[in-house]
Amino acid sequence: MNVTAKATRRGVLPGFGLTMGYSILYLSLVVLIPLAALLFNSTGLTFGEIWSVATDPRVLASYRVSLTTSAAAALVDGLLGLLLAWVLVRYRFPGKRIFDALIDLPFALPTAVAGVSLTALYSGNGWIGSLLEPLGLKVAFTPLGISLALMFIGIPFVVRTVQPVLEDLERDTEEAAATLGAGRWRIFRKVLLPELIPPLLTGFALAFARGIGEYGSVVFISGNMPMRTEIAPLLIMSKLEQYDYAGATAVALLLLLISFLMLLVINMLQRWTRKASR
Repeated sequence: MNVTAKATRRGVLPGFGLTMGYSILYLSLVVLIPLAALLFNSTGLTFGEIWSVATDPRVLASYRVSLTTSAAAALVDGLLGLLLAWVLVRYRFPGKRIFDALIDLPFALPTAVAGVSLTALYSGNGWIGSLLEPLGLKVAFTPLGISLALMFIGIPFVVRTVQPVLEDLERDTEEAAATLGAGRWRIFRKVLLPELIPPLLTGFALAFARGIGEYGSVVFISGNMPMRTEIAPLLIMSKLEQYDYAGATAVALLLLLISFLMLLVINMLQRWTRKASR
């Protein structure tokens, strides 16, 4: 009895105390201490100063650009990500493994390289931009170009969130619905879509949160025009270059609050996903 009680007090996993301590130390060095430094720098600002920076027209315009382009890119990524995940799971074709590996390319590719490549393609003298601009569609140095860059870096989040769910779905339910006379669209809408909505929402939230803080892939293609194509992370860099540390801290603090809210939404969606899968 004493041995059993002692083992219970120690826990199931050996070395839990050491690994937990190392995890907390690593998390503190990488995440908690930098965030604490940001909050510590913001303590020198009064609420009036923070509110003055937050309500500045240029700051509000940068947040509007960041939020709208991130939401638009995440919405398109949700549709394209579902299509790509469906193709990867339900079909076999030559080069499937290469195609599957290319989905993760935005994770490995430096974001600055992606920004330069997209700008070269969609600028007025680029391969694609030279064909679109005579039609009246300008991509580079517009919010559309920002959304395109955010779509590029956000698509893996949706695909890798939806793909495992599609792989775990059993075909028996679909075959039973087809036997009862249901068409393909009805099977997708009534049988598959309810199972796919939670991971789709989670992928959307992840892509949206990633887009809000993106800098490298957007800074080139946006054109950095204040009140039009200037994003919030770029505004922070501009204030730092002007030695306006208080203003940069205030903008970063607001961006941090938005990120925390997005993290809360993602955690809620993940809990909903786990409950829906039971």
